[in-house]
Amino acid sequence: MSRQAPHIRDAGPEDAAELLHLWAEAARGGGNSPRAQDDAEQALANLAAASDERLLVAESDGRIVDAMKLSRGPISPLMLESVVHTSFLLVLPECRRHGFGRALMEAAVSWAEEKDISELTVMTDGNRETNRFFARLGLTTLGTVRHTSVQVVRKKLSVEGRHRGGGHNRHLVEVLAQRRSARRRQGSA
Repeated sequence: MSRQAPHIRDAGPEDAAELLHLWAEAARGGGNSPRAQDDAEQALANLAAASDERLLVAESDGRIVDAMKLSRGPISPLMLESVVHTSFLLVLPECRRHGFGRALMEAAVSWAEEKDISELTVMTDGNRETNRFFARLGLTTLGTVRHTSVQVVRKKLSVEGRHRGGGHNRHLVEVLAQRRSARRRQGSA
């Protein structure tokens, strides 16, 4: 893989097939079904029309080798100051350690400076190498992002609700009351 400077640009609907391939290769997921292609084209059109979001791609030798989503918004719901949120940095496996991720991060920093934003966040996939890359750039851990379907959470909530209702909670309350009583008896003895 040559070390030429990548061409960084915004993705458009015409990049859907190549980006689906990137997702499949780099993230070991996704698919190239007609539905996925249509969804990707629509999502890319939505991003192209948004003023606070971008999907940047880096091209090398005429093909997309990595991508990263940028969005502008508050770091928390109780703050007004915006940050640039970066996510979904994906690099083709054979293109890793060739400066493509760094080039996209430079573009993210430039966009933040252009928007007069002084901070940025990064959402990672938990990959050790990816986390080390961001740590070398000075980013620290702010939180953890977890993911599953609504259906899974609904099922888990209903199972936990059954275990916490009725007798289980009463038993816990009784045990804690007995412990408090025992501590008071030991303290007065």
